[in-house]
Amino acid sequence: MEKRRVLILAPFSAEGLDALAAGGFSTVHESWLKTGELQDPEELGKRLDGGGFDAVVVEGDFLFSETFDAAPDLKFAGVCRSAVNQVDIEAATERGIVVVNTPGRNANAVAEMTLALMLAVMRRLAEGDRYVRGRKWESPVAPYSQLRGSELGGRTLGIVGLGAVGRRVAVLAGGFGMNVLAYDPFVTPQEADTANATWTDLDFMLEVADVVTLHAPSPDDGEPLLGRSRVNGMKDGAVLINTASAELVDQEALVDALRSGKLAGAGLDIFPSHPVDPSYPLLDMENVALTPHIGGATGETVARHSHAMAQDLIAFSRGERPLNLINPDVWERRRG
Repeated sequence: MEKRRVLILAPFSAEGLDALAAGGFSTVHESWLKTGELQDPEELGKRLDGGGFDAVVVEGDFLFSETFDAAPDLKFAGVCRSAVNQVDIEAATERGIVVVNTPGRNANAVAEMTLALMLAVMRRLAEGDRYVRGRKWESPVAPYSQLRGSELGGRTLGIVGLGAVGRRVAVLAGGFGMNVLAYDPFVTPQEADTANATWTDLDFMLEVADVVTLHAPSPDDGEPLLGRSRVNGMKDGAVLINTASAELVDQEALVDALRSGKLAGAGLDIFPSHPVDPSYPLLDMENVALTPHIGGATGETVARHSHAMAQDLIAFSRGERPLNLINPDVWERRRG
């Protein structure tokens, strides 16, 4: 890249910006979390072109074909996420634009959030907080019976999806003394063993797991992985944790299972809509812990994706293949 000028619309660490400056880049940093808005794709392209930017780095913003059409000199598109579904990869590839992501940047953060939700539900932390704040703690012994919970140690955890997050959950759960099962059609039993988990089929896992946590992508066909029959097939009194995708679970079946006591509780960091519909039934349930999609919201996550993106930008500027390259065909054409 000759101009070495990059527009960064993602949250980015000071260390990452310093690394880019040391690598010869001129940066403009405008995190969408601070501006409070996402860029219009076509207007973003015009801005890239008018500002002489060779590279753009996003987290929440969309990079569509109209973005690339309006910025013919763009050479590098970075996405500070694992998923790149907000980028038209085909359009970028056709125009010779290298696309890079940051896989695993929030794996530890989401894994820790998963364990936090388990503890929140099984130890009834949100209920306890409301109990104290509501001035209900009058008897020194009443909470011991009214808010009695369950320990994680000795329980069976079922992990659906053994990618970066699922593997980290397995390690953390093992530290609590949980028996860890895992289901992932793209992972072999031997690979599951390396994550301290025992591979099993999904239906068996649901039958025996005390806690089930979801770490799989949204279903391509729109059909929930845990439909009504599978929700009903879960172990009586089990807990469901979902930090991955609301589309993985039949929402009506989940509500019914929680209301009937089939499931003891649920911990959710994702929802069918944003913002959450005020009529969403789980908002009124005491046995559900809810958080506003903050599983990956840590300073460490930003530091990791900033470091990874800065290193790949610098490598690309030196004519070296980026580590987290999404469209290798572009790289081969450039080399040819």
